Amino acid sequence: MDGGAAAYIDTVGLTKKYGDFTAVDRLNLQVKEGEIFGLLGPNGAGKTTTILMMLGLTEPTSGKVRVAGFDSTRQPLDVKRIVGYLPDNVGFYEDLTARENLRYTASLNFLRMKQADKRIDELLEKVGLAHAADQKAGSFSRGMRQRLGVADVMVKSPRLVVLDEPTLGIDPDGVRHVLELISSMSREEGITVLLSSHLLHQVQQVCDRVGIFVKGRLMAVGPIQTLGQQIMDGKPTTIEVQAEPLTDQLVADVQKTDGVVSVQRSGGMLLISCQTDLRKQIAEKVIQSGATLHYFRVQGFGLEDIYMKYFREE
Repeated sequence: MDGGAAAYIDTVGLTKKYGDFTAVDRLNLQVKEGEIFGLLGPNGAGKTTTILMMLGLTEPTSGKVRVAGFDSTRQPLDVKRIVGYLPDNVGFYEDLTARENLRYTASLNFLRMKQADKRIDELLEKVGLAHAADQKAGSFSRGMRQRLGVADVMVKSPRLVVLDEPTLGIDPDGVRHVLELISSMSREEGITVLLSSHLLHQVQQVCDRVGIFVKGRLMAVGPIQTLGQQIMDGKPTTIEVQAEPLTDQLVADVQKTDGVVSVQRSGGMLLISCQTDLRKQIAEKVIQSGATLHYFRVQGFGLEDIYMKYFREE
């Protein structure tokens, strides 16, 4: 943790078993205050079970979880006061309008209605539902319901927002809107966000760090780039280069670079196997040759590689 600060979410050996089935297996996870953390894993990985333990909605079999210093098992009400939770299938009173649903949430949290109404108007504007404020929730599309859900969790000005598959079943335009909302509310209001998802590219768009969760176990944690490096784990690095013109002289110069093991042509691309990450040196060779660099990527450092290793193997 930076500067020795305590984790905002801290799990130690967190385990949940249902009979012989282990849903969450000795989870050690720390989330920093103010960051957007992505809990990434396939369906059935144990993400929702982990969230329920964090919120004090189900008790762990063993281990501990603390949120903002509160023990989620022993102090669940203290945790609930500071957390906004958006489940994957958010429910509203169908016969109430968007505004009435949010006012009901405000009353449940003992907010003064004058202040709550101002907050509700601001939130409906922010989530793009001001025009539908007095429309019944039962007539809302899936995307509109999710945006209303984001407003709903924000009514009480939580310090932590937990979002479980917030973009599930939404069209691409709606996904973009929801992800922008998540990012902006975290930055503008200094909120810690825990985002659970099985969709890698969406997680990459908004998360500061990611934890990859498979079969109840945390396999790797860090920024996307760090995760890629963990995957490589001492293996030779392959750099993909597309440049024009791709002359024999350029290929020979790249081959002579210290640390380069082999260079192969693949169509209009070079596949360069290296003992270490030589991106800087190779990019300089291409530019010095007078060629135009069109494409440059290290295999094993991208989301596709992470997906291949941790998801398709399952």
